[in-house]
Amino acid sequence: MLDSRRNVALACALSMLAGYVDGFLHLGGLFVSFMSGNSTRLGVSLAEAQWWQAAGAFGLIALFVAGAAAGSLVVLGGGAERQPWLLLIEAGLLAGAGLCHAYGLPNLAIAAIVLAMGLENAVFQIDGGAGLGLTYVTGALVKVGQLLAVSLTGGPRWSWAPNLLLWAALVAGAAGALGYAWINLAAIWCAAAAALALAAIVAAAMRRPRA
Repeated sequence: MLDSRRNVALACALSMLAGYVDGFLHLGGLFVSFMSGNSTRLGVSLAEAQWWQAAGAFGLIALFVAGAAAGSLVVLGGGAERQPWLLLIEAGLLAGAGLCHAYGLPNLAIAAIVLAMGLENAVFQIDGGAGLGLTYVTGALVKVGQLLAVSLTGGPRWSWAPNLLLWAALVAGAAGALGYAWINLAAIWCAAAAALALAAIVAAAMRRPRA
């Protein structure tokens, strides 16, 4: 997936966007894009008989899966411009979250954000197969280690670097916590604008005639 500068740049931008949104930490230990953490919290809450907390974690996971499924449906629908459409839908969901926050509907805002994060992972999905995880980077770190070993044994010298950049982008995006500290969930408008800009950039790039 990370086989060109364009793909690396887009993947890093989307990973940074996911880190930005998750950096809000709005949910008291739960996340809107990092479902491994939510799954751990679900197990701990069940073990401690904290049923409401478990239900909250499970609800976020279910919404994320629904978003991923919706993204896959867009991909399975075919069409050369599915990436811009996915990004446009993501921007719409994030803008909807901003509107929900403005009208005093924080739970709906969170739901829209989680759906957007699930959907984002389909941006690099091809023909319904496995895509590139953009809202979590455990797999990217594993690939850094594996490809570093390949490099040390005579393989491509820098094959591990794109995955390291993907991890770094998510960490850098988590500075979104600062935006949340200043203006609460209204900071989601910045994420919506970023997704819309990415949709426009990708659409323009796809229409550019190849040399």
